[in-house]
Amino acid sequence: MSLKIFKSALLLSACAVSGVATAQKASLDGRVNTITTAVPFLRISPDARAGGMGDVGIATDADANAQYWNIGKMPFAPKKYGISATYTPWLKELVPDIALVYVAGYGKFGQDDNQAISGSLRYFNLGDINYTDYNAQSLGTGKPREFSFDLGYSRRLSPYLSTGISLRYIHSAIANGLAAGQNGTDYKPGNALSADVGVYFTKTKEIDGPRTRTISAGAVLSNVGTKIAYSSTRRDFIPINLGLGVAHTWQFDEYNKVTLGLDLNKLLVPTPQYSYDSSGNVLSYIPVDKTVVGGMFSSFGDAPGGFSEELREIQISAGAEYWYQNQFGLRAGYFYEDATKGDRKYFTVGGSARYNVFTLNFSYLVPSNSGTVRNPLSNTLRFSLLFEFDKLRGEKSADTGE
Repeated sequence: MSLKIFKSALLLSACAVSGVATAQKASLDGRVNTITTAVPFLRISPDARAGGMGDVGIATDADANAQYWNIGKMPFAPKKYGISATYTPWLKELVPDIALVYVAGYGKFGQDDNQAISGSLRYFNLGDINYTDYNAQSLGTGKPREFSFDLGYSRRLSPYLSTGISLRYIHSAIANGLAAGQNGTDYKPGNALSADVGVYFTKTKEIDGPRTRTISAGAVLSNVGTKIAYSSTRRDFIPINLGLGVAHTWQFDEYNKVTLGLDLNKLLVPTPQYSYDSSGNVLSYIPVDKTVVGGMFSSFGDAPGGFSEELREIQISAGAEYWYQNQFGLRAGYFYEDATKGDRKYFTVGGSARYNVFTLNFSYLVPSNSGTVRNPLSNTLRFSLLFEFDKLRGEKSADTGE
């Protein structure tokens, strides 16, 4: 199989263009029943800092990438303005031309900078594709692309609490250039609208001198929006997600600081359903015909294996971060997904270097031998460049008036 044909098959199966979900058996007895959605690129971590902590980001301290992790964090960003850019190679060990590019930024305003306007652009380049059917007959060539653009508003409600909302437009042209298949289906670009809502709490307790403890917590409901369609015959759920996070930071002295963080995430889309024969083998996939709201509420209790399977649908991220003089940082983390729900398990490491208004973050993903699924970011080094500052050129400082 050539790389082009491989990429075509991967693209169509991963993004649910061609039909049936990838899971083959229900997890009534621990068998695989992976949840699939359209536009899964919306759940790819675009931030090298969080990427070094096992994809922990809901309750860690804020920067420009809070636009992705928790829009509610933005008013607590340390600077008035911030811009971040990240380039993430995808499937680097197999193909050279798939990558995710992410750019985010914010600006604070209002009394004591208690409000913020923010935005981000996410662009997923899937390379050049030679489309083929099951008989290796050409269905055309194309350049599949996906992107999303969002704008957000957030506000600090008290010295410890803030909230925010962002609106997102999603465009997915994964079948760009694909001719009608044998069933006559005419594929088209998909479009969707969604929203994120986030809440963030953080409080610092002074111990003595420079020693402090900061406890933070966050909750975010992301990608709540319309279904997306690539043809006139079906519409697919986008990856609506509920995330909860906590973080605890110890400032030991004026030089050393350590943060521990934990995130829990669950997709709020229906679990795949199947019919079976008397031996427990799958006979057919049962299409889920639910509204977006109905699918979100039913996702807490629709797993064939009951409550124990619902618990297996929760993804766990845990990470640690160390800073020395707020100039040099080191990170490590672990991501866990149950074997019946995708089986992604990996360790991460990373670091930072900060000079003046610039911060360079990098991360590296190390696949765990306990997982059977090879992560597309395995053995990949990612970089994020963060630019944070307090005033624009020609703008007077609020403190000095200069």
